[in-house]
Parts: sequence; C-alpha cells; structure tokens
Amino acid sequence: MLRVFQTDITDPDQFVVTLELVPGKESIGRSVDTVMGIAKDSFSDGRVSAVSITDNPGGNPSLSPDVIGHEIFKVGMDVIVHFTCRDLNRVGMESRALQLAMMGMKNLLCLTGDYTGKGFGGQGAPVFDLDSVNLQLMLGQLNKRLHEAGDPDGFLTGSAVSPFKWTEPETFAQYAKLCRKIASGAQFVITQLGYDARKFGELIGVMRHVALDIPVFGSIYVLTPGAARAMNRGAVPGAVVSNTLLREIETEWKDPEHGRRRAVERAARLGSILKGLGYRGMHLGGIHRDFDIAGRILDRFGDIASDWEHFLPEFDYPQKNGFYVFAKGSGPGTGLPGFQHRHHLALSEKLRYHTLKAIHDRFFSFDAAGSDLYHRLSQWADSLPAARNTIHFLESSAKKITLRCKNCGDCGIQHVAFLCPESQCPKHIRNGRCEVYPERFCVWVRAYHRLAYSGDVDEMVTGCVPPRMWELNGTPSWLNFHLKRDHQSVSSELTQLCGREACRLAEGRLSGDPSIA
Repeated sequence: MLRVFQTDITDPDQFVVTLELVPGKESIGRSVDTVMGIAKDSFSDGRVSAVSITDNPGGNPSLSPDVIGHEIFKVGMDVIVHFTCRDLNRVGMESRALQLAMMGMKNLLCLTGDYTGKGFGGQGAPVFDLDSVNLQLMLGQLNKRLHEAGDPDGFLTGSAVSPFKWTEPETFAQYAKLCRKIASGAQFVITQLGYDARKFGELIGVMRHVALDIPVFGSIYVLTPGAARAMNRGAVPGAVVSNTLLREIETEWKDPEHGRRRAVERAARLGSILKGLGYRGMHLGGIHRDFDIAGRILDRFGDIASDWEHFLPEFDYPQKNGFYVFAKGSGPGTGLPGFQHRHHLALSEKLRYHTLKAIHDRFFSFDAAGSDLYHRLSQWADSLPAARNTIHFLESSAKKITLRCKNCGDCGIQHVAFLCPESQCPKHIRNGRCEVYPERFCVWVRAYHRLAYSGDVDEMVTGCVPPRMWELNGTPSWLNFHLKRDHQSVSSELTQLCGREACRLAEGRLSGDPSIA
C-alpha cells in the first residue's frame, strides 16, 4: 500500500511538505474537479508528500474526506484524512476508522473538531462523544486489532496544537493537552495558523524542554484579504491574524497581482523560518484554485531556505499584552518556561474549590478513610429503590446548585478542578480546552486559575481521562463511584493505554522546575 508520508517523516534529513485541500458541498462538478486537479498536480510535481482533506470545516456539511480522499489515493497521492469527533459517536467513529483501514487510508489527523454549524433544517446536534485524546486511544486499540488480524500497517495518527494563545492559562492548557495527545499515541503534530515567529519557536522550545520528540509541521496559509479578515475577527477557530498584518495584506492586495506575489513570498519565507527553527515540515493551506501558487511557493522556498534568520524580523506580529513562555531573545529550548502559576482567585471561587475538594477527598477517594464503609452503605442503598432514589435526589439537587449538574452519572469534576465539563464546556471535553465561545472564560482556563492558586497545575498534564460512560446517564454518580461502576474503575484499562512517561517528564518541566530542566 501507498505509504509515502509515513516513509518521509522518518527521514530526518527531509523537510516534508503537505498540502491541505477543502472539499466543497457537491459530489460532482467544479469543486470536485478542482480538488482532484490540485491533488493530481501535487503528485506530478513530486515535492508534496501527502494532501490532507478537511472534515466538514467550520462544522458545515461538505463532501466526505473519506470518499474524495480515496479517489486521490487511487491516483498515487498519499492522503491524510482529518478525523473529527463532532458528528459521530464512538460507535460511528470506530466504524469509520475500520472503513478507512479497509480503504488503505491510515494517515489520520485526530481532532476534536469545530463546533457544529448549520445543515438541513438548521444547526446540527453536536456529538463530541470522544475528544481528540480519547480518539487517539481508540485508534491505538484498533491498531492492535489490525495487527492481530494480519494487517502489518497500523494507523499513523497526528494531532493539532496552537502555540499562538494569548494568555498564560490558555497557553499552559494548550501544551498540557499536547502532552496528553502525545502520551495517548499521537505520532506527528500540525500547528494551527499564526504569523508570530517567536510563538513558532516557542513550540519547538517547549517540546525540547519536555523531551517530546515527534515530527512537527508548521501551518502556512496563502492569505487573501477575505481569509485574513475572517481570521482576524476570530471566525476561524485557532487561526490568528493581527490587526497589523491584516492592514498590510489589504494594502498589498489593492493590486491583485502584487498581492499574490506578496502572498507567495510571505509563505515561502515563513516556510524557511520553520525549517530553520527545527520543524520537520510545512503544512500549506489556502490553495483553492489550482496548484500553481503552491508550486511557486515551493520554488521560492527552495531558493531562500537557508536565509531564514534574515526573515525573522518580518514575522513579528505579537498579540497585545500576549503571554510568551520564554524570555525574548533566549531562543527556543533555552531558559526556563515563564509559567508563573501565581494567580489571584476570587473569594467565592476559593470557597467553592476548597469545599468541593474537601468533600471529594473525604468521601470520593478510594484512599479515603472509611472507603470500605462507604462501599457497603452504597451496596445497601443500591439494593433499595427508595434509598437509591433519595440519594439520587439529594445528589442532583446539591450538584445542580453548585455545578449546574447534567446528571450524567459518571462525574468528571475531579479532572477539571471541580468544575463540570458536561454543563460548562460546549464540547464536554475532559482532557483539554475548546474555543467555541471566545468571549467568555473556557472551563479549562478557570480550572487553570484554581489549580495554579492551589499549586496543583500538574493535574492538567498527568494521565489521560477516559470518556464518559453513557450507560450511566441519569443514575446517581455517588453510588456509581463507590460501587466501581464509573469510568474511574471500569475504564481503568484505558488510562493504562496512555503512556505516562511524557506526562511525568512534563510535570516538572512545564512547571519550571530547574532540577529537571
């Protein structure tokens, strides 16, 4: 089977190029012909290792990446399929993965996915049964089954990361989740989009700092005024285009031909910077009409790749009052991370956190004094409908007031600093943050503030949290815990699939412990 991408990323001397393609909303016609034409020309050009196919970008319906990816795969071009958690539950995702394996397409970019957009009759129901960390674990299990069935090639799975976060909590949460993604099996990383060379350098620096050694690809986009405006106003989750850069692009494109030349030059120069910083490749997007612009970028990149340090000052687009991990001028991989972990916490937040943590440690820890007694009492209560219903009523009432509880029966508040990921995260993520509502604090930003205040930020890095057990929905989580029916007991084998070495390394290093640096 075709394994160009897997082979290329194992060659440390090769700077790998991938090209992102976006299917349209039709199954035949111009949009399909355009995507197929770009893919065929990429294959003929010979400098692109794989094309990646987006999965309903923006949460809006588009042609499946699986079917058009298979058509591209048949002409000889290797494919990376974007695999999101937005539209299918875990059963559908496992079935889809098996289908892709049978079709021979095993390069997968594992993403939680954009929040759902509009389809037939209105907005679609968001699924998010798994997050990107648990998707990695699921595919790891499928790899074992494929090998046992005689398939020598497993899935090659990658993940996304954004080094372009604005605040310290967002930045720490992003790198903590990256650690969990790699610990759960990610084999390559592709960045989100930004134009701050210092931030690009910091990602490499952080990964070296915590000894995470997998190939990293930097995203480059051919910016037009329309795309730049959308990214500037936050319409493309994870993409950052500053006001200064937007003004430059709008000025350049007053003459369209000049604008295209500048877009090619900007992309080529950023590619040279990525190579100079130690990235293993570039992920090129914004190619929508034909391969010509991509070819011009790669031609120019070949001419200037060694001049990357001269271009660094051109990619200085910081966010106002933005947080940086390393001191300016220290360079990637030098100095200690700048996470301070010192944050003011409102009195009400302190009281909620300390109260819930004390209750949890006293009554909902397997190591707590009296845990055997709680187990016996739970067995008794579970055998009597009246007692079980009374406990369920008391739990639901108390947790609705304090946590806006959704009565999931498989409580995960202990993983999110005693905040509810079901009611307070639109994607129900138990392993990291999302970006659905940029105008308000993400539950994981609030969790960081609580954990930073208490000195427990390593909890955001260590281990991987198994997915929610839907079979417990609407049942008392207090009894489920003590009777060992929830994810903390039943799914314990999933937590063992998550390699803990990367997370142990990160515990001290991301916290700035000089004894580990």
